[in-house]
Amino acid sequence: MNVFQTIIIAIVEGLTEFLPVSSTGHMIIAQALLGVPSDDFVKMFTVCIQFGAILSVIVLYWKRFIKLNPVKIFEKQENNNLSFFRKIIFYWNRFLNKFNFYKILFIAFLPAAILGFIFGNYIDELLESVTVVAIMLVLGGIFMLFVDKWFNKPSENQEINWLRALKIGFCQCIAMIPGVSRSMATIVGGMSTKLTRKNAAEFSFFLAVPTMAAASGYSLFKLFRTEAGIKLFTEHWSELLIGNVVAFVVAMAAIKFFIDFLTKFGFKIFGWYRIVVGLSILILILLNINLNII
Repeated sequence: MNVFQTIIIAIVEGLTEFLPVSSTGHMIIAQALLGVPSDDFVKMFTVCIQFGAILSVIVLYWKRFIKLNPVKIFEKQENNNLSFFRKIIFYWNRFLNKFNFYKILFIAFLPAAILGFIFGNYIDELLESVTVVAIMLVLGGIFMLFVDKWFNKPSENQEINWLRALKIGFCQCIAMIPGVSRSMATIVGGMSTKLTRKNAAEFSFFLAVPTMAAASGYSLFKLFRTEAGIKLFTEHWSELLIGNVVAFVVAMAAIKFFIDFLTKFGFKIFGWYRIVVGLSILILILLNINLNII
């Protein structure tokens, strides 16, 4: 894989990771169109450049991950005016609130972590099929044409408790099928629990961090278990660095665009896009134009 191919695939990752169009599916299609073979390094590369996309979420929402807001249990009182006992309660709640954010993310992350561990080999096989990706792009696109109509009734309570998080986590498992889109599954999952489009999208971004970090970390772990894997990494570290930097920059822009666009216009245009791309790929396959990269 040369530098040009590295940059193009990383751009595709950054653009599509947080959009409901399937980043995995688009990278598979991009590899096929660029003529990149699906060897061990390429498989590892497409997973590990997710670190760049993960970092973009942490940078954009750093206050949620690092400088979390305290629980305002005494909104109309100054801390200096509180008694010693009430100050202890205040700061204890503040401490718990910091960890509550991570607890909710962990609950949402668990279903995909468990199923991914059990069915990892089968998922890897599906990842190599452009046909599966194209079919799921079309089916997911048709579904998305009706999402705004079906799930656009948010409740007044927008707090994400453990039950909401668990439901979204199970929805994320559907995205193990290439072409479904993790972003679409989790955003629609959030909207099905009556979150607003904006809140559902932001939680989808937050959930991407542990999910993608686990997938990327596990890929690197498998790589470094063998001398061949370590050699592969040392030979191609520059491509991994370039890929992560490009994915980071592009993902930053994509997230900012997506939140504003989704809030104003909804999902329908993404649905039509998925249908057009999926049908185009299926037509090429039916015309015996080989797009499989295996």
